[in-house]
Amino acid sequence: MMDSQEKALLQQSTLEEPAKKAYATKQEVLERVKEIAHSEEAPNKEELDHLKTMFYKIHLAERDTQMKEYLAGGGDPEKYVLLPDDAEEAFKAEMQIIKEKRAKIFLQQEEEKQENLAKKLEIIEKIKAMTTSPEEANKSYQEFKALQQEWKEIKAIPADKATEVWKNYQLYVEQFYDLLKLNNEAREYDFKKNLEAKTQLCEAAEKLADEPDIISAFHKLQDLHQEYREIGPVAKDLREEIWNRFKNASTVINKKHQQHFEDIRKKEEENLAKKTTLCEQVEAINQQERKQTSDWEDATKKVIEIQGEWKKIGFAPQKMNVKIFERFRIANDEFFSTKAEFFKSIKSQYAENLEKKQKLVEKAKELADSTDWKKTGDKLVQLQKDWKNVGYVPRKQGDQLWKEFLGACNKFFEARNKQNAGARSEEHANLDKKREIIAQLKALLENAGDNLQKSIQDLTAQYNAVGHVPFKEKDKLYSEYHDVIDQLYKSLRNSNAKRHINNFKSNLKNVAEKGASALDNERSRLLRRYDQLRSEITTYENNIGFLNAASKKGNSLVEEMNRKVEKLKDDLKLVKEKIKAIDAENK
Repeated sequence: MMDSQEKALLQQSTLEEPAKKAYATKQEVLERVKEIAHSEEAPNKEELDHLKTMFYKIHLAERDTQMKEYLAGGGDPEKYVLLPDDAEEAFKAEMQIIKEKRAKIFLQQEEEKQENLAKKLEIIEKIKAMTTSPEEANKSYQEFKALQQEWKEIKAIPADKATEVWKNYQLYVEQFYDLLKLNNEAREYDFKKNLEAKTQLCEAAEKLADEPDIISAFHKLQDLHQEYREIGPVAKDLREEIWNRFKNASTVINKKHQQHFEDIRKKEEENLAKKTTLCEQVEAINQQERKQTSDWEDATKKVIEIQGEWKKIGFAPQKMNVKIFERFRIANDEFFSTKAEFFKSIKSQYAENLEKKQKLVEKAKELADSTDWKKTGDKLVQLQKDWKNVGYVPRKQGDQLWKEFLGACNKFFEARNKQNAGARSEEHANLDKKREIIAQLKALLENAGDNLQKSIQDLTAQYNAVGHVPFKEKDKLYSEYHDVIDQLYKSLRNSNAKRHINNFKSNLKNVAEKGASALDNERSRLLRRYDQLRSEITTYENNIGFLNAASKKGNSLVEEMNRKVEKLKDDLKLVKEKIKAIDAENK
């Protein structure tokens, strides 16, 4: 009875959520695949499936982007050709290595399982031979104990044989103890020892109900089940009672584990509903009639916004994840293909726009040598506005015309700037002041002193008080300033962290005096903080991947978020050091 119930418990949902680490690029995925392929670690199927999904998700997105850019630029859809991708070929090659590696590991494991099966069957036969009579049982007691120990040391056997083999083993072990009469003291001692061990396992299983991480609790429960299996029987009148206690504790964890994945499935269903809505929105846009270029621009903006929303949504249920992605991709392809056809049909409009831009280029060239700085400057500014209002032109010709137009404008404005150089002397003076402050900040890196934070704040205030610098130097100066500031604050954080951890270690003695539970509580609190920091880091790193770093605003935001990630990583390191300090104190 116990074995069948145990089997039922162990056969409850064993689904484990795969490690869904976020990857921003195909190269990141490829590096992880290479790491698995050429290391000693055994490949994990769930992770491999996730890596494959992530690679082709990014791969398809890149191809879609390339095609859309081609079509948006007026390219002929019939002439579009997919270029070979070296990363994809490398990915396939590494996955083949992993496939062969997994096959080899599988064969090795199966051979070991067969060997282990033969060993266990041999042990069962030996114990069976000891259960022929009470005399035989008593005579073989020491040999029986040795066989029990040998059984524990043997690892996995084929899954289809595991239950049957265990039942036979347990049957003859219990028969042996039931026949053990003369050596009653030894039998009672074993029963007592086994009862104590199984009671401890029950207590451990019951404590798992308070474990915040249900996945971890579930895996710990599986280990407890394995230990329970390896412990011999208890007295007959207690066997049912102790098993029911262990079974009830297991049921609590299994129900929580099941609920956890039901919650995941619920979230995935919600994600499917959101993605379905986005598909319907793009499909609705495809049904709209657009006659003007501006209509297409507005629609394109909406589609891109929808694509952005799509990226924020997590996975749909596995059976629908690929299907809903295909539906979304097809709807987007239809939009951009139709858009390409539209622009192909308005080549005459392109020709008109081309003529307009050529005239603007001519006007700009006529004004390039003028010295009427105010009047001509206003005219050129107006020409630039007119340029922006002209519609699409073929990219190749448009780029050449823009080069000529920009050259004529720059010629005039550069001449005007030279004439007005005196008016910018103050900006150059400000540039020298800010460079001097940056030099002082760099000096702090070599000789920080005791009041590093105060020194940084004073110099930062001085820097911010200085006025504008020449426009061409602004970005370079900004980058140089923030680089040294980042280094200084990192140094400051490291110093503070070292002082903080020393104070923490000093105070641990006081905490330890309150009892082991005080240290355990502090460790638990730190573990929660550790998980929180890891989650925040992952969130920021994921968000960075969605930013458009091509824009100045995007670059600025990426830099700021990278600084936050570095700060969080420093905090994570500090928490890790505290946990190590507690573990050292507990030894």
